[in-house]
Parts: sequence; C-alpha cells; structure tokens
Amino acid sequence: MFAARGIAVSFSVFVMVYCVLSLAVILSWRTIRLHSQRHAVRRVADLLFALRMGPLVTAAIITAAFTVPSFLLLEPRAIDEPLGGIPLVLGICGAVLGICGIVNAGIALREASRTVSTWTSAAQAIESFAPVPVLRISQAVPAMIAAGIVHPKVLLSGAAECLLSANELQTALNHEIAHVRRRDNLKKLLLRFVAFPGMRNLETAWLEATEMAADDAAVSNPREALDLAAALIKLSRLSRVEPLADLTAALMHSPVSVMNARVARLIAWSDQRLVSAQRFSLGYALSATIAATAVFAGTYSQLLVHVHTATEWLVR
Repeated sequence: MFAARGIAVSFSVFVMVYCVLSLAVILSWRTIRLHSQRHAVRRVADLLFALRMGPLVTAAIITAAFTVPSFLLLEPRAIDEPLGGIPLVLGICGAVLGICGIVNAGIALREASRTVSTWTSAAQAIESFAPVPVLRISQAVPAMIAAGIVHPKVLLSGAAECLLSANELQTALNHEIAHVRRRDNLKKLLLRFVAFPGMRNLETAWLEATEMAADDAAVSNPREALDLAAALIKLSRLSRVEPLADLTAALMHSPVSVMNARVARLIAWSDQRLVSAQRFSLGYALSATIAATAVFAGTYSQLLVHVHTATEWLVR
C-alpha cells in the first residue's frame, strides 16, 4: 500500500504541475514571442521550443526532486491509510498521459522510418563536403530533405540537382545541414511525446522559426542569401507542397505564406543581422545557476516538509 500511495501521489503532482504550466504556456506564448522579436530568429526558435518543453521538464524535476524524496523520507510506512479518490484519478491520468506520449512518438517514428526507407530504396550516394551523407533519390518530391535522428542524412532529388546552380545547391544543402546540427528532427519527436491540446499554434510558430533559423545559418553574405532565395523559388515550381513524414526537415515543406516570408527575408538580408542579436553571457547563466543551487541547498529540507504537507492533504 505504501508503494501504491507513493506512485499515485507522484503521478498526481506531475499531472497537476504539467497541466497548470501547459495552460500558462498556451495563454502567454504569443506575448513572449512578440517581446522576443528583437532577438535573432534562432533565439526565438529556441525560446519557443523551451516554452513547449518547459511544462514537462519542470513537472518531472519537481516530482523527482521534491515529491518522491519527501514521500520516501517523511511518510510513515506503518500507517495503512486508504488512498483517496483524487490521487487515484490523477495517478491514472498521469499514467495514461505517459503511455499516450510514448505511443504517439512511436507511431511518428515508425511512419517516418517507413517513408524514408521508401525514398532511399534506390538512392545513390553523392560526393560532397557535407558532414552527413547526401543521397540522390529518383522522385522529384521531396526536392531536398534532412532525414534521420541517430544517423541523419540529406536526401536530394535528381530534379532539384539539375534545376539548381552549384551555388544555389550549396546554400540549400547548408540549410538542411543546419537542421541536422540543431537536432530539429529529434525536437519534433519530443513534441510528439508531449502532445497537449491547444499547443498546435505554438508548435507551428516554432516550425516557422526553425526554417528561418536554418536559412540564417545557411548564408553568411547577401550573395549566398540571394542564392538560397533563388533555390526556394526554383524548387517551388517542381511541385506543390505535399504531406511528408513528421520527423523530417524539408527545404520546401512550408505554407506559401511562410515561403514568401522566407524569400523576402533572404532578399533583404543584411550583414547587420549577424550582430543585431545580444550575446548570451555564460557568466550570467553560471552565476544564476550557482545562486539557485545555493538557495535550494539551504532550504531543501524545509521544502520537503512543505511538499509532504501538501501531498498529505492531497491523499486525504
């Protein structure tokens, strides 16, 4: 009974924290995004992803660092008190939430693996200086796409290879390599694991920001920006955007409005964009981390007592 109560209480706290923080993110992410527009788009993408994953990470930390230790250390093992209905229901909800996340991520991973296997069934390796393998595929769509998580690769259609000039092809390849370096496919898999109602708009905004961040990472001067813009325009004529595997990063897999915005940004590219963003100070981050650690170390035992009191009320 002691173990059952501990599991139910832990899941209950996790579910409550996760749901409350998720609702807070849903209500606040637009305002936060607007205030972050003065930063580089890469920072905006990182911020949106952090907001999306924040409820899960925070709920997991609170449960593992406070709820479980407080229960194990302060809950009497000899008392055989019945388990209340609230922690039982919340515990079941937490278990269902975790199972659904695992199933959702597994389905997305399986579908992506099958689709990429179909694309690469007759692929040919291309010599390049890219840090990942580049494979030529026979079909025209997808024109260029980054696939894979553990062993990433870039797939290039023969039609796109013939259509683009050497410089345009290189900048387009740099765009896909940027997705690989930023682990965007892994991030998409994590988003499938933490599916939550009302988060679709935030996830869409993150996807748009990741594409623009990859555009910025692919170019370093106005000429390269124009080459990438030309590549986007040329490849848009190959075929209309069609559904692709979820866990891939395609050069052309964006709505028309986003594509137009990307082309406009590239045409208006300026060297000032490289220095406009404020640099993040590792010193400030380290100081804040040390200060937070010191505070928690000094108050940890008291926090455990308060957490145990709260969970006692929950159990009753």
